[in-house]
Amino acid sequence: MCDSRAIAPADTDHWLTAPMMDNTVFDILIYVFDRYMLEELPASAERETLARDLESAGFGEANVERALDWLADLAEERERPDLRGNGAFRVYAPEELLRLDAQCRGLLASLEAGGILSPSQREIVIDRLLALDTEELDLEQVKWVVLMVLSSQPGQELAYARMEDLVFDDPQHDPH
Repeated sequence: MCDSRAIAPADTDHWLTAPMMDNTVFDILIYVFDRYMLEELPASAERETLARDLESAGFGEANVERALDWLADLAEERERPDLRGNGAFRVYAPEELLRLDAQCRGLLASLEAGGILSPSQREIVIDRLLALDTEELDLEQVKWVVLMVLSSQPGQELAYARMEDLVFDDPQHDPH
């Protein structure tokens, strides 16, 4: 179930502005993130309005529904209890290893070690990455999903700003 706050367009100008070329769930998520920021996830009553907006932007109905479900599931993650790391390391399941290559796993470990992600947030990121409709995930997808997760959680402004710097200061960054 989505948060009940209203949708407000993003007021920053460094986000993506061109419509997506593909029609994947990930493309739709980036499009929504660009325009509405995930601090303000759509309420269920506004879901229909957002779906119409996305479909009029050229996204297919089936992927729009999957993307909105993905966002609703992300909103529910706010209730996840906080995990404590206590020096433990994450062991990936076989399905996770197939979809998250060594670079993706290394980035997650680095973000956690650097204090950008907590163990609980790492788990949310992994869950949301595995929920995407792509077989192989890449570093750009991991970075964007980390941004989405951090922006959806209260009190994460500093971690979000640090992650935003990593994403947008990357000279290799190519907007979707």
